[in-house]
Amino acid sequence: MQIEVLKSKLHCVTVTEANLNYMGSITIDEDLMDAAGLIAGERVYVVNNNNGERFDTYVIKGERGSGCVCLNGAAARKVQVGDTVIIMSYAMMDFEEAKRFTPKVVFPDRNTNKIL
Repeated sequence: MQIEVLKSKLHCVTVTEANLNYMGSITIDEDLMDAAGLIAGERVYVVNNNNGERFDTYVIKGERGSGCVCLNGAAARKVQVGDTVIIMSYAMMDFEEAKRFTPKVVFPDRNTNKIL
């Protein structure tokens, strides 16, 4: 049996940009991506702590060290710059593997989105 479990989480990052005129996705600082084990094109779920919005999109690489967390396209309507969001990814695993798996959970600085 395969089950879906939390693979990684960026807990409480700050939205730095919202670009309605982009094709879609979420741009994330490559340092944050590395820390959470995310790759370009990966599906992620975004939860906005400020307004309760929940949605999914895919990751594109942002400039390393920039602290960038930018919602693009239609997702830009679900956030405002300065909102706090949680970004989560999930993975399918065998049931026994999932019981032993530990997700990567990253707690960046809320003001800069830098890894502490």
